[in-house]
Amino acid sequence: MNRLILCAVAFAALATATGARAAVTVIGGGQAEACSRAALSGRSEIRFENICTKALEEETLDARDRAGTYVNRGVLKMRRMDFAAATKDFDQAVRTKPDLGEAYVNRGAASIGEHRYADGLTDLNKGIQFGCDEPAKAYYNRALAYEGLDDIKSAYFDYQKAVELSPDWAAPKQELTRFHVERKD
Repeated sequence: MNRLILCAVAFAALATATGARAAVTVIGGGQAEACSRAALSGRSEIRFENICTKALEEETLDARDRAGTYVNRGVLKMRRMDFAAATKDFDQAVRTKPDLGEAYVNRGAASIGEHRYADGLTDLNKGIQFGCDEPAKAYYNRALAYEGLDDIKSAYFDYQKAVELSPDWAAPKQELTRFHVERKD
């Protein structure tokens, strides 16, 4: 019998990792689009969060753009490590548009940030099932959740999937360097 043996050399990444975040593109001008641009560009300042809030309060948005704006505001909060507030936004996004994959991917990332790996895994699986614009981030986050649950083999394969989907992204490649793989007969 041929068995694949995997060993993660270190688990330091999870000690400080908050996962990869997936923002939602909102177009059409206005504050919702400005909120989207801020989330997509990696911003985290509260002034951008306030723009998102104004968009939600003042603009007429269809269900997808409203849910996307909640996701984007949650991403801004998550970047500041405010996982509880971010999760509330992701919950609202799910209530608004239950099939928006990015809402689940980000809620899963927030759960990982709070070391609630099983909750994160459930949401990440849903996000992958519904589809998202950046699936490599979903697989990367799911790998982090699997590592948190001591499922090293699944983590390894999800890091590999993230590299396959986004070959130029350094983070999953770096994580894979921690693994030692050998075949046992």
